[in-house]
Amino acid sequence: MNAIAELNEQTDRSLLIVEDDKPFLERLSRAMETRGFAVTSCDTVSDGLAQIGRSAPAFAVVDLRLGDGNGLDVVSALKKKRPDARAIVLTGYGNIATAVTAVKMGAIDYLSKPADADDVVAALLSTSADKSDLPTNPMSADRVRWEHIQRIYEMCNRNVSETARRLNMHRRTLQRILAKRAPR
Repeated sequence: MNAIAELNEQTDRSLLIVEDDKPFLERLSRAMETRGFAVTSCDTVSDGLAQIGRSAPAFAVVDLRLGDGNGLDVVSALKKKRPDARAIVLTGYGNIATAVTAVKMGAIDYLSKPADADDVVAALLSTSADKSDLPTNPMSADRVRWEHIQRIYEMCNRNVSETARRLNMHRRTLQRILAKRAPR
């Protein structure tokens, strides 16, 4: 309820949701509308960029991996058009490297799917004074390997061939690793 009170203080409640999973997009759109946002939803990067060109929203929830590109392009375009906009990135392929990249491009938070609407609202309305708790369990060795691969992949501007060369790994092996979800 505290988040709803914070939202009521906002004059511009426009929210852009860019998500290619249509059932999730519809559920999240309805949930955010019931919480007081004026929602516009898109399912591709190109639609999201076109919507930002027409009218940059105050808030955005963007999926990282979309069918026609990377959701970080939408976040970057939004921050250029409207620097005060608050965007968060949702993904099922969470890792530290892309989270850092998302924050550098202007996202205020990075949530792993499945995220519930209350988590999304809390992330959108959180202030810099809010601090998250440290994790109680350290990462597994598989997760540390995954994070390292993702960091190198981001450093190579998401170029699979260059990443494979730097990691001394076959390109197809790297593609299979990148296509999988992060280990726990």
